[in-house]
Amino acid sequence: MISYLEETEIIDFSNSNIQKLSKELSFGCKSDVEIAKNCFIYVRDEIRHTGDFQDNITTYKASDVLRHKTGWCYAKSHLLAALLRANNIPTGFCYQRLSCSEYKEDIYCLHGLNVIYLKEFGWYKVDARGNKEGVNAEFNPPIEKLAFEIGKNEFDLPSIYEKPLDIVVETLKKYKTYQEMINNFPDIQQG
Repeated sequence: MISYLEETEIIDFSNSNIQKLSKELSFGCKSDVEIAKNCFIYVRDEIRHTGDFQDNITTYKASDVLRHKTGWCYAKSHLLAALLRANNIPTGFCYQRLSCSEYKEDIYCLHGLNVIYLKEFGWYKVDARGNKEGVNAEFNPPIEKLAFEIGKNEFDLPSIYEKPLDIVVETLKKYKTYQEMINNFPDIQQG
């Protein structure tokens, strides 16, 4: 379980802005569920989804997501993990392979989410990508309400990862603009 609490280059929760925000979001909370919900809602609602807003920046480190207030789903999951780990709540990463036809026809890509270990419920999957018309992710353990349901030719990757997948991080580091990202989304053929 300790590996789901570690700081990394990307999940850089010792950053002073992340520390400050993590304390604000946990202030007065009586349980890990309350803290996790506050962190989830903050990332879901206060950090823009780069694709929805066509922001011409690609963030990957948690501190940069917070500083620029934008991130693709993967980057938003990095910030959520940092806020939760800063509050000593074990947090991992998981992925779905989904159709990305809202950006380009006939392509698939990975979609990044988090899995949070809550004392009362165990591992609980959340999706802080940001809501919009047709997308309504919620935090209501033990019921999981993710942004997208799995459809034809789509699947969940079965693992809970301690750190973001290398293919995701490499893509976020390499492609900087909105156009570059939609032409180079990370993908895995099989789970």
